[in-house]
Amino acid sequence: MSDEIVVASVPAGHVYLRHIAAEQETSVRRLRDPDPDDPRRSAEQGWWPPVMLDPAWIERADFDVFHLQFGFDAWSTEQLADVVAAIRRKERPFVYTVHDLRNPHHEDRSAHDAQLDVLVPAADALVTLTHGAADEIRRRWGRTAYVVPHPHVVDFATMERLAAPRADTSSFRVGVHVKSLRASMNPEHLLPTLTDFVATTPGAVLQVNAHRDVLEPSGARYREPLARMLREGAAAGLVDLRVHDFMSDAELFDYLASLDVSVLPYRFGTHSGWLEACRDLGTTVVAPSCGYYADQGPVLTYVNEEQHFDPDSLWRALDSASQHRGLGQVTVAERQAQRAAVASFHADLYRDLLNRPLVEEGVA
Repeated sequence: MSDEIVVASVPAGHVYLRHIAAEQETSVRRLRDPDPDDPRRSAEQGWWPPVMLDPAWIERADFDVFHLQFGFDAWSTEQLADVVAAIRRKERPFVYTVHDLRNPHHEDRSAHDAQLDVLVPAADALVTLTHGAADEIRRRWGRTAYVVPHPHVVDFATMERLAAPRADTSSFRVGVHVKSLRASMNPEHLLPTLTDFVATTPGAVLQVNAHRDVLEPSGARYREPLARMLREGAAAGLVDLRVHDFMSDAELFDYLASLDVSVLPYRFGTHSGWLEACRDLGTTVVAPSCGYYADQGPVLTYVNEEQHFDPDSLWRALDSASQHRGLGQVTVAERQAQRAAVASFHADLYRDLLNRPLVEEGVA
């Protein structure tokens, strides 16, 4: 066997995948995402739908380890079983990183739970991002998952440029980004508390960024009650409302760096790349009590779980955030060291798997 380990990483182009590899990786080579329109070629941009989840691609591809991360939302349990079977026929190790134990896009959790019931027992090794998630995996499936922290999201050059301490401490900018409204978001419940807080806190500003498809009547995801609340808040001078299309990465990072605090308006979920981007840029995070956001790094927590939201806890978190600017911020040096450690872990895991028996019939 060659010293180089070839990994079919699903997907390969996602920022998380790019940042769990060392910048000068030598022992691991991740295959590029095949082009959905021509699987014989690599995709220059985008990775959806993931061609690597096609059993026919698995059968003919040359790789040592198959590592699933994202991209199987639209796959049925039968299709995922076919993927696992194809990996088994190939006699290659199967690694699954459990990012989501509760899919943020699904109001009903049953479909994702059924997918996990196929993938988690079948994996030769499981990885997740927090100890809380690992504990849940152990309770639900009796499997042990390695805990490996989420790497940086913002590139190092941008971190150096944007992550300086905020110069103006007389103002306090609170941001809520409603994007295209995942099923997990309930910003309407949070807005009254947010506007009351900024109205009574000297120097506080509430900035809400939203996509046109949510706030404009012609939008595919138009949400009239939310649009009305935000327009009224803006007219009353309580909301600095920004309506736009999708931001580029550069625009997103500039936006996050302009905030003192970012409020995550989630009522269910598991982990957050958004949270990590805020930590990269020195923006304090106010995170819900659902999921394992507080396990990822220092955040200020408020109670928001499925159908239960506690407005007093949000007020307290915001008040604390005004006194803890830059909470949880990580330096470039810390992220570089973390990235090297994460890359080393994966290389060692792959090497170990290639030298031990595979999972048989879904039993570790």
